[in-house]
Amino acid sequence: MTFSIITITYNAAQWLERTIQSIISQTYPDIEYIIVDGGSTDGTIEIITNYKLRITKWISESDRGLYDAMNKGLKLATGDYVWFINAGDRIHSANTIQEIINRLSPFAFHLSPDVIYGETEISDNQGNSLGMRRLKAPENLTWKSFKMGMLVSHQSFIVKREIAELYDLQYRYAADFDWCIRCLKKTNNILNTHLTLSYFLEAGYSSANRKASLKERYDIMCKYYGKIPIQIRHLWFAVRFYIAKLLRKSIN
Repeated sequence: MTFSIITITYNAAQWLERTIQSIISQTYPDIEYIIVDGGSTDGTIEIITNYKLRITKWISESDRGLYDAMNKGLKLATGDYVWFINAGDRIHSANTIQEIINRLSPFAFHLSPDVIYGETEISDNQGNSLGMRRLKAPENLTWKSFKMGMLVSHQSFIVKREIAELYDLQYRYAADFDWCIRCLKKTNNILNTHLTLSYFLEAGYSSANRKASLKERYDIMCKYYGKIPIQIRHLWFAVRFYIAKLLRKSIN
């Protein structure tokens, strides 16, 4: 069983080597490693060249943004599963993929999970842990789970390649949210590994554009779950937030 691990990068030389090392250090051997660079000018190409013997495929060319580059990665992938670990993010440990395989062993391949998921740890620019992601992955994930937000980080969401569609480029900041929902709607089997699968760099793309990302996520939720139910849910979120804020003030 082959995992196609795809790294998207653009002028992220300060983080890229850490990402590459987390992938090439995996104890599981059947990995197709793909790097898609957006035409970096900061030393990225030199880093890629240093590791070229451990990289299956790489390209460096201009693109129309993050999700266009991710589509390029999907088109290059030939493995059984696709997994995006972008520059700055990391696979959690050298044994992570082998531990996933150990949990897959009861499945015959034709019955293997369409989606594999787990938890995510947050790291800073230096790679130091900032603790676990605030949103915990649900015990049983379905496409309806994302009504509550992106409960599973994109970095800990692995998809069987045959069901992985291209990203919708109408979204600049939250196409990964839309993509996860579309993939989940096509699934028959979903595996919760109960493992921490990745480190997510806090200074990531959507984090730096948080307001625009949240607006796109809201629009995506309305598309899949209905505008009125989502408006009611967000109203409840706001009420709950302000009640909690008032309670903290009264305690202090």
